[in-house]
Amino acid sequence: MRNIMSLLGRPAATALLIVATTAVNQCFAQSSPKTMLLALSKNDHTLAMVDPTTLKVIAKAPVGADPHEVIASADGKTAYVTIYGGGSLHELDVIDLVNQKALPSIDTRPFFGPHGITFAEGKVWFTAEGSKSVVRLDPATGKFDWAMGTGQNRTHMIYVADSGKRVYTTNVSSGTVSILADTLMRGFGGPLPGARPQGSQPPPPGAGGPPPGFKPQPRHDWVQTVIAVSTGSEGFDVSPDGKQLWTAAADDGTIAVIDLSTKKVVDKIEAKVFGANRLQFTPDGKRVLVSSLRDGNIVVYDVASHKEIKKVNIGHGAAGILMDPNGSRAFIGCTGDNYVAVIDLKTLTVSGHIDVGGGPDGLAWAVQQ
Repeated sequence: MRNIMSLLGRPAATALLIVATTAVNQCFAQSSPKTMLLALSKNDHTLAMVDPTTLKVIAKAPVGADPHEVIASADGKTAYVTIYGGGSLHELDVIDLVNQKALPSIDTRPFFGPHGITFAEGKVWFTAEGSKSVVRLDPATGKFDWAMGTGQNRTHMIYVADSGKRVYTTNVSSGTVSILADTLMRGFGGPLPGARPQGSQPPPPGAGGPPPGFKPQPRHDWVQTVIAVSTGSEGFDVSPDGKQLWTAAADDGTIAVIDLSTKKVVDKIEAKVFGANRLQFTPDGKRVLVSSLRDGNIVVYDVASHKEIKKVNIGHGAAGILMDPNGSRAFIGCTGDNYVAVIDLKTLTVSGHIDVGGGPDGLAWAVQQ
């Protein structure tokens, strides 16, 4: 290259270098399909954008030091990545999926250890494990507009339902599931106007209470219900009909089944899925897949009978699970083998692999509107 540059002279050589660099970039970054599979590489610190039809990586964007989970906005144009650090870091990375490039990151302080993340009702919701909290970010303003503490240890994964009125989390070290519910209350947060303890004297005019003519408005009061499961319960999912929550415990290998109407555990399946990491329902709600970091198996359960159907070994260390919306495939981050495995849900066999970088884990869909 140096000899060519000397022969061409500086202006021509510079032009040649620009053309060559552009060609390389165009070979790497291609136009985005409407639907993309997003996959994080913990080792390479990148977010891969994958064409789910060809299973080829379209582009990669850099992310922070310890990426764990990813989600896309409802319009499929922006991805958000949690930078975890075992509960010590404080960063959300933002990726422009249209132009396939990183945008300025978001400092989550005072909320530390962002991990589980989802997008609902136009907002980004995430757990802050180091702060034992659940947080909501408004992308339009870049501000946190709601947060609630759980008081539980390792508040890890998250699911938002009922138009943002209900949030589910697993608290790994406490061995609990939290249900945070937005309850619409009446009044203005204090006693009803004119109410006072029996035998007390009425306050003098103008001393305390609402101002004259004030009309109490409904207020929102978030209430937490804590349900005991097994320690190590991390991966979980809510059934498509919204009636049950299943969570798998890494420590004792059990699966807890929670009835969400009664908020009680109705069954504890002795699944022996030791090292359980993630759990997902199939789109039709008939099966549950559980990944194991310990043995690299995907364990498939029948939802109606609570019985094991099959174990599918995908390699060493099965982690993140993502279902194809049409129910035909499941994508599994195989952390130990540095690929994403593709499982045919009809035959329950491995049908392919995708090289997205070292230590793949968090997966998500991006559907551009």
